[in-house]
Amino acid sequence: HFLWIGDRTRKPDSAHVEFLSGVDNPIGIKVGPSIVREELLMLIEKLNPKNEWGRLTLIVRMGADKIRKKLPPLIQSINKKGKKVLWVCDPMHGNTYKSETGFKTRHFDTIVQEIESFFSIHNHLGTIPGGIHLEFTGEHVTECLGGTDNIIDNDLENQYDTACDPRLNVNQSLELAYRITKLLIKNKGISNG
Repeated sequence: HFLWIGDRTRKPDSAHVEFLSGVDNPIGIKVGPSIVREELLMLIEKLNPKNEWGRLTLIVRMGADKIRKKLPPLIQSINKKGKKVLWVCDPMHGNTYKSETGFKTRHFDTIVQEIESFFSIHNHLGTIPGGIHLEFTGEHVTECLGGTDNIIDNDLENQYDTACDPRLNVNQSLELAYRITKLLIKNKGISNG
């Protein structure tokens, strides 16, 4: 029910955007580091011409090394234009790489770093960090490095079960949930008492 436009298929004149502009469902737009303000504003206008709350979710996937530079100007431009969007962080896709042993992976620390930056930026700009998109499993897989299990490159082959993208395992997921809770409290997303 939640349709989204990918980072590589989000061109304002693409068939994907044209199709989704005629659909009434809520729509997500993956927002990677290559997007520029003008392109994002054109997409928002085309996909949400009535500027309705709940219509558009911007799924930020910048990467831990780029989010602090790339995201603030986008948020500021959208706020200046009065556009109604929900901001969500996808710390998985912008931090994927091929390990020395040849496995597609992500490191727990860079996932956390991107989430922390996402919250910090929104807190600084007075906007709402509306959600987080994660890929995880309740299994004890070895697909992402780091975390409490201290998975290293040579461990990846032990239980690399994904059919597509590397997922956080059960322990990494629980550790991340704990850290996100602390961020919510720190950023006044939930109350202490």
